[in-house]
Formats: sequence, structure tokens, C-alpha cells
Amino acid sequence: MSETNANARLEAFCDGVFAIAITLLIIDIKIPPSEAVTSTAGFWEALWRIAPSIGTFLLSFAIILITWVNHHGMMKFVDKSSAPFIYANGLLLLTVVFIPFPTSLMGEYLLTDHASPAVILLEVVLAVQSLGWIAVGSAALKGHLEKNAHAAAQIRNNMKFGYYALVVYTVCAVIAVWFPLAIAIITTIIWIFWLIFGLNLKEG
Repeated sequence: MSETNANARLEAFCDGVFAIAITLLIIDIKIPPSEAVTSTAGFWEALWRIAPSIGTFLLSFAIILITWVNHHGMMKFVDKSSAPFIYANGLLLLTVVFIPFPTSLMGEYLLTDHASPAVILLEVVLAVQSLGWIAVGSAALKGHLEKNAHAAAQIRNNMKFGYYALVVYTVCAVIAVWFPLAIAIITTIIWIFWLIFGLNLKEG
């Protein structure tokens, strides 16, 4: 008899949300209508003006992709489900679908004098996402949903990273009031680190 995955529907739903969120990111990147571009030089200038939007698109794509990879890994540690676990997943997904909004604002305002609100909003979303990871891990452990002792240890380790991230993004949100561009750069570096870390991480 083949084994059944108790979380198959939950995983399918989560994957659908991730797929939609990552697909919608590109919609806000636009250049002026063709009638507003009168030369090749003007076209290149228009592309240069949307460079911040392209940069924040790449950042938000990386954030959602890495979050999906981590979620995929998390689901390997559990073989059961519970209402708190499902709702905790919902909180995590809420932050995923919200990420395109602050990153779109950053693309528009990052190089202006009004960048702080956009960067602060992104840091707040990432801090809430950290809470989502903590909630998912806590629900899994409290509900005894983990597959084995090794899985439980991995979930606890992930929760530790969640607490670290919560502190880091909260501090970044405060500092972004005065130094939004610096915090945007630091946040990008953090996610580049997580990308490299994930690429070099061996299957546990």
C-alpha cells in the first residue's frame, strides 16, 4: 500500500500561493509608452530610470524563492497536520503575497528623499515573516507533528534563525527611518547570503 501525504493539500495550496506571488512581481515594471520614447538614447534612458524597479524585482523574487525553498524543506520534517499549523502557514503566506507591494514602492522611491516608508514597510513584512516561521515551528512541535527526533531538532534550529531574523529586521526597520538606502543594501546582502547558504546546504 502506498504511503499518503497528510499535508498534500496544504503543500499544494502553499505552492500555488508562492507561484502566484512570484509571477505577479514583474507586472509593475514598465517603461513609458512608445510615443513617449523618441530615440534610441531615450529608450536606454527610460530603461535606466527603471533600474531600481528591476533591482527590487530581483530582490523580491529571491526572497519569495528562498522562502519557498525553506518552506519545502520544512514540510519534509512533518508528517501530520493541525489547525494551529495550518493557520501558522497562513501567516507565513500572508507575508509572501505582501512582499511585492513594499518592493514595488522601493523601486519607485528608493533613490528619492521619500524612501524611508517603503524600506520600513519591507523590513516590517520580513519581521512578520520571521514570526510566521516561529509560529510554524512552534505549532509543529507543540502538536508533535515532526517525523522523528532529527526533524524536531531541525525545526528548533529553524526557529532559532527565526528569532535572529526577527531581531535583525526589527532593528533594520528602525534604522531605515534615517538611512533607508543603507538598510535596503544590507537587506539585499542578507538575502544574497541566504541564497548562497541555501545553494551550499546539504540535504539533512
